Amino acid sequence: MALNRLLIYARDVEATALFYEKHFGFKRMQLPGDRIVELVAQDGGANILLHPAAKSQKSGGQTIVKLSFDVEDVGAFCARSAENGLEFGPVHNADGYSFANAKDPCLNSISVSSRASRKAD
Repeated sequence: MALNRLLIYARDVEATALFYEKHFGFKRMQLPGDRIVELVAQDGGANILLHPAAKSQKSGGQTIVKLSFDVEDVGAFCARSAENGLEFGPVHNADGYSFANAKDPCLNSISVSSRASRKAD
């Protein structure tokens, strides 16, 4: 069984959709009358569903889940992202790969990581 979709409850669905489209290359898909926006991964990864958050839901993002995106060169990706308005924290090196962290418009933790492309010993 594959994990193919992640759902984010978003206070601002439009801003969140634009964020993932601009910085991570997702393509928006939304059927007429559907309140959920599906962001389709262009590389075969999991899609993101954006659902309008209810007023009763806490804002401030997830604290126990982080979306991690595979990139080969974390430093280069972070530099390009900064040029487009997305600032990552420092690049960390760990066990043969690197990663950096940021937040999305809903304040969810995200990261970019080269872990998937690290060389096995």
